[in-house]
Amino acid sequence: MKKLYLIGNMKMNMNCAVLEPYFDKIVEIAKNTSNIVGVCVPSVYINMAKYMLDGSKVLFGAQNMYYEDKGAFTGEISSEMLNDFGCDLVIVGHSERRSIFKETDEEINLKVKKALESGITPILCFGESLDQRNKNMAFTIVENQIMKALNDIKSEDIARIIFAYEPVWAIGTGVSATSKQAEEMISFAKRLLKDNYNLSNVIVLYGGSLKSSNAQEILSEKSIDGGLIGGACLDINEFEKIINTKVIE
Repeated sequence: MKKLYLIGNMKMNMNCAVLEPYFDKIVEIAKNTSNIVGVCVPSVYINMAKYMLDGSKVLFGAQNMYYEDKGAFTGEISSEMLNDFGCDLVIVGHSERRSIFKETDEEINLKVKKALESGITPILCFGESLDQRNKNMAFTIVENQIMKALNDIKSEDIARIIFAYEPVWAIGTGVSATSKQAEEMISFAKRLLKDNYNLSNVIVLYGGSLKSSNAQEILSEKSIDGGLIGGACLDINEFEKIINTKVIE
């Protein structure tokens, strides 16, 4: 069976009352699957995640971090703070960070470098908007995003990154890319990394309205190594169905 990476991005959702039974359940789910399971929680619940998930098979982490170690950066979180709680993962360059909070490719590059330097696995997101896809710019946009995010990073460090293709037009819209569209872009990203960095085993996930009803079809594609799951991860029963997806290599 293909070992899938299935990582939930809770975004700005959940609360303590909901998370306690959620974490209990996901620990049990992870015990019974060969897939790799993770959750990226709101920053205020990272301590709770550490307390309830530490020592389990569930990876956990944050949805964002800043690239400076410390300083007058009100509201930001450093990699040192994430390390204090044993975070395994941090999402970097999510389309919502790019579009709503105006993060630049240069800032994303600095965040990737800082995460790698700190021993935290960055989940580097990339993806085109609907307008860019309609103008036949999708591959150019994705190539630019990936190459700029990896600027001045060594191949051996790039191999430690988890990549996630998230077409902006499929995030929070209920519209998913077709399995063929996802495969086409992820195989393109893998060729890009092979041609430029001689990397053959990079992990690339799909994210964008991935749910139990389409998980089998999308995750069965040859180049897709798993999913970064948004809305569907908030319902533990729905997330369990995705986690239990089985794909033959």
